[in-house]
Amino acid sequence: MKTLLLSFVFVIMIVVTLASCSKNQLPPPGATSSVANRSSQPAQENIQMHEYAVRGRVPAYYTTPPDATTLPPTLSPALFDGNKRRAYEAAKEIPQTLAQLPCYCHCDRGQGHKSLHSCFESEHGENCGICIGEALMAHNLQKSGVSVSEIRNQIIHAYGEP
Repeated sequence: MKTLLLSFVFVIMIVVTLASCSKNQLPPPGATSSVANRSSQPAQENIQMHEYAVRGRVPAYYTTPPDATTLPPTLSPALFDGNKRRAYEAAKEIPQTLAQLPCYCHCDRGQGHKSLHSCFESEHGENCGICIGEALMAHNLQKSGVSVSEIRNQIIHAYGEP
């Protein structure tokens, strides 16, 4: 019963998250960009951006775990309540994992974010249901022993594929 209730809550959270996204945040069809080529980012960063044939591109993410000491700090979870707090807690607990995940609010385009981790360095993660949903999903999957590459695949499937 508990699993059924959690599944229902998760589905509702995804629906609300997707409904809260602005179409203005999505890139134009066929648009391409290389985050690694932006002059504001150091050349040594290994950030990946894919093009997705059907729905659009996969947003930027690190292809290898960045050194945790080089990642900017995330905001304190104590500043938030509910799922917002849990998402910021996830960002504190698994920063390297979130850095290796794309964020489907496409903030890499609009705000220059490098990965899902970037969303929690400011209040952006507080105000974005997609960021919160992805962070909570990643945290739960990692606690279950799922690898980072499989977490990324599941996020791409949940948020990026039709």
